[in-house]
Amino acid sequence: MELKRIAVIGAGTMGCGIAQILAQAKREVLLYDADPSAREQGLAAIADRLRQQAAQGRLEPAASEAAIAALQGIDQLAAVGTAAMVVEAVPERLNLKLAVFAQLGQLAKPAAILASNTSGLDIDALAAAAKRPDKVIGMHFFNPPPTMPLVEIVRATDTSEETFAAVMALAKGLGKTPVSVANSPGFAVNRILFPMINEAIYVLAEGVARAEDIDRMMTLGASHPIGPLALADYVGLDVTLDILESFAQRLDSTKYRPCPLLREMVAQGALGRKTGRGFFSY
Repeated sequence: MELKRIAVIGAGTMGCGIAQILAQAKREVLLYDADPSAREQGLAAIADRLRQQAAQGRLEPAASEAAIAALQGIDQLAAVGTAAMVVEAVPERLNLKLAVFAQLGQLAKPAAILASNTSGLDIDALAAAAKRPDKVIGMHFFNPPPTMPLVEIVRATDTSEETFAAVMALAKGLGKTPVSVANSPGFAVNRILFPMINEAIYVLAEGVARAEDIDRMMTLGASHPIGPLALADYVGLDVTLDILESFAQRLDSTKYRPCPLLREMVAQGALGRKTGRGFFSY
């Protein structure tokens, strides 16, 4: 199955990163966002990044311009009807994603693959909303998509072998390493990662060590490239809280219970890098 034209829904950090790597891999890319200004800002940001890479010698100028030319903004979701595949990258809220997949089920052509970049929501629920379960799959890129090599590939119960094989081949064609994981809350990476971040917050809250030292010890003692508290700031403390609450509810276990300090910081608006203040100041 040749996936030459791919639509990306959502022009946030993840959607723009996914659109960029698809364009660099010589796919025609349609970028949609419900907010037209977000879409235009996203396209401009992708073009800026590609031209910076060319200026720094990390990308041939011709390749940079070709990737930019492969990107097209669309102002109507119905335009996804021309794409062989749609990648959804809207905010991590189940009701929003269900609504998007219900629309995609109606608007995308019958043979189109519908992939979600969700970091841990139920792929079966999205497949049911689209009413074409054999064509729905999870394709979880990591932030930032242009540089992170892993993609978790998550099959719904009825995802076809053809859909799975096509998405695995696409990920490899993008220079990524795809790994198949079960449709379980948080999949594999986040199921491991966010409880670790939560425990680091408990260590801070209990006065075991300072934030700077917790991160320094994890980078020096566990060879992590970034400490868990700095990573939480990068992800967003509100997003971190949402993910942990989802785990606690869906896995029905107190071991995922968010640390009260995390709740306090979110309530105070200290959300990490995006607000300039989290466990560290930016």
